[in-house]
Amino acid sequence: MWYLSLGMILVGGGLIAFLFPKLRLPALLGYLCFGLLLGYFHLIAPEILEVSSEIRKFALIIILLKAGLSLNLNDLKKVGRPAILISFVPACVEMCAVGLLGPYILGLSYIESFLLGSVLGAVSPAVVVPRMTQLMDEGYGVDQGIPQLIIAGSSMDDIVMIVFFNSFLSLETGGDLSWITFMNIPISIVTGVAVGIGAGFLLAFLYSKAKMRDSIKLTLLLGISLLFVVAEEYLSKWFSFSSLLAVLTMGIVLLLRKPDTSSHLATKCGKLWVPAEIFLFVLVGASLDVAYLGSYILPALLMILLSLAFRSLGVQACLIKTPFNIKERTYISISYLPKATVQAALGGTLLDTGTKLQNDAMIKAGTIVLAVSVCYILITAPLSAFAMDLSYRHLLQPKREEIVKDA
Repeated sequence: MWYLSLGMILVGGGLIAFLFPKLRLPALLGYLCFGLLLGYFHLIAPEILEVSSEIRKFALIIILLKAGLSLNLNDLKKVGRPAILISFVPACVEMCAVGLLGPYILGLSYIESFLLGSVLGAVSPAVVVPRMTQLMDEGYGVDQGIPQLIIAGSSMDDIVMIVFFNSFLSLETGGDLSWITFMNIPISIVTGVAVGIGAGFLLAFLYSKAKMRDSIKLTLLLGISLLFVVAEEYLSKWFSFSSLLAVLTMGIVLLLRKPDTSSHLATKCGKLWVPAEIFLFVLVGASLDVAYLGSYILPALLMILLSLAFRSLGVQACLIKTPFNIKERTYISISYLPKATVQAALGGTLLDTGTKLQNDAMIKAGTIVLAVSVCYILITAPLSAFAMDLSYRHLLQPKREEIVKDA
């Protein structure tokens, strides 16, 4: 069953990757739908579904590595203040909107509503980062620092929302909330960046002293990235550490120290991303249970419209007094809409917790949280990806050197 499942995922995903762009449709939409079908008809081995979160995280590591190896820090410095604000303001605005509207639209308590808001507030790097690396490869918005801004922000707002989620889950299950809990946000960011910088300098030194093929260099990069994930799990007993931020930072440092090597490694990461993306979104689709939508579809749609409107206002507030024009601001707002990986990972947690505790009220609330999370993924991930793919040539400016070449 293992090999049958893997074969179907790769063959089906490969055909989708080939056909959907020709139909001017995002391949991500095909992967999600294909995964839904495989999950609905139980065509994926249970053992694969059990480790699907680990597979999805490995795929995310690959694309974050590519992003780091392509992300020029000097371009990000030009953006300045908005790069910091956009990493938490839009997510917090959306979380508060869901938290305040949830009792009226979904019948949840305020704590349950804020917990739902923390699940929904995180943007999906798996949807956003590949498209931003494509923009950097093609030169769109690079002079203005737009893809760099979006990559940095989308990588950090997940950390903020996960800390809030754990805090509200603790309250929901009768735990206490303290200021120490929220200290995990800066601790996670600082430790992730510090470890990433150290690993980046160490690898740059190693690559300078030892002659090795690019494939071996990439193998070392991936191995160290996986060790970051192990460290995150181990260190969680004492303090927070962001393995994904460490991966991104390591790539950035390598680019600063070894630009030529980083360019070659980014190209190899791009090739690895093709099968990794297939596994990522097919398994996200397979993990969704459409049966949970049921009678919650209309309230969920209303919540989506309202919360994303508030989120977009939060994005625009971060861009006040910046040189971005109206088209560029519109594209940044679109890029901050897609939800997928965090929602798939956390959407069912409250339901699982309620089931373990045999708490009927928590089970009911958890069912609503999961249903709304599923709706968010199915609607925002493909539509936002489609909007980003369709609009970037019209809303963003190409690099100046590209303009000169065209002239």
